[in-house]
Amino acid sequence: MPDLKFKRVLIKLSGESLAPHGEVGIDPQEANRIAAQVKEVFELGADVAIVIGGGNLWRGKIGIEVGMDQATADYMGMLATIMNSLVLMDALEHIGVTTRVQTAIEMRSVAEPYIRRRAIRHMEKKRVVIFGGGTGNPYFTTDTAAALRAVEINADLLIKATKVDGIYDSDPHKNPDARRFDKISYLEVLSKQLQVMDATAISLCMENNVPLMVLNLWEKDSLRNALLGQAVGTLVVP
Repeated sequence: MPDLKFKRVLIKLSGESLAPHGEVGIDPQEANRIAAQVKEVFELGADVAIVIGGGNLWRGKIGIEVGMDQATADYMGMLATIMNSLVLMDALEHIGVTTRVQTAIEMRSVAEPYIRRRAIRHMEKKRVVIFGGGTGNPYFTTDTAAALRAVEINADLLIKATKVDGIYDSDPHKNPDARRFDKISYLEVLSKQLQVMDATAISLCMENNVPLMVLNLWEKDSLRNALLGQAVGTLVVP
């Protein structure tokens, strides 16, 4: 078994990663594809935790734009992340990966409440842990929830899994001359206003010395190579 450079990892997934191509909702086949990649790194011996967004089901800003109270819209988004967490748990369990969902909003009939020490214990017992419900508070994104949980579980690496192969100085879909960074500091991300994660999430990682890697989840072996310390995507360091 190869040596891992990063033993404990938290993977941040967007809700859109579960959606049918170009649509909204949940495609179980997409969940199965993600589960297979998670299983690959899990079987390398990594401790794996996951935070997933809810944008495939609900975006709070849509409600806010039509006059909805932001706290209400945000709570609805948190519930969407829990639905996505359950879908991903089911996909992982079906391929033999023992998984636990913990939520920041209590709903004991479907998931455990978030307890930091219990989450760490699950990983020590070789279980994947999925954190649903964001931080449990409105006004915070799932990016911030991912950064917070990564700090709390002492993750060696926070991975933001996207459909782009790293961080660019401009949108590569709009600018063919956009330059990709292999490595960049958190201060540069903030000063250049690069749209990687929200500023709160970036600051949390920077202050707690948690490296962040942005990579293309759909690129073959990208997760595996990231944990082995190979050159994948963009590494953001304190």
